[in-house]
Amino acid sequence: MSQYPKPHQLERDALGRLVLIDAVGTRHVGVYPVRAFPITAPGAGISIMDQSGKELCWFDGITTIPEGELALLEEGLAAREFMPVIEKITEVSTFATPSIWDIETDRGPTRIRLKGEEDIRRIAGNTLLIADSNGLQFLIKDSTQLDKVSKKLLDRFR
Repeated sequence: MSQYPKPHQLERDALGRLVLIDAVGTRHVGVYPVRAFPITAPGAGISIMDQSGKELCWFDGITTIPEGELALLEEGLAAREFMPVIEKITEVSTFATPSIWDIETDRGPTRIRLKGEEDIRRIAGNTLLIADSNGLQFLIKDSTQLDKVSKKLLDRFR
């Protein structure tokens, strides 16, 4: 059961910030949602945090969030969670590191620089997280679902 009683309310203020109004009427301006398990269980465990990082509310899952407020939370999560999904690896400059990778993501084609093989991490099952030299994180949801060329290029680094 959610720790988010009905008297709480979420809304946007005139500046577009997310506002939580708690059970006693206190307005918490600039709150933001955070997923507990953004990759392995994105629909489970969502917290509402204040600007100092203190948890104000907890939802066991998205099914416990009222429909009107769910849209606000999803907007906040989308703005906060920028993790492009790699759909295809088209070219790799060298099979030694550092190397330059040309990839296609769900947000379009790009080029990343891989510093070392340790920048490719297995998260769960066939899910991989790749960190480029600028600190951006890229996700491969299921490495077994990549095309043949992408799998071959990726296998050279694992």
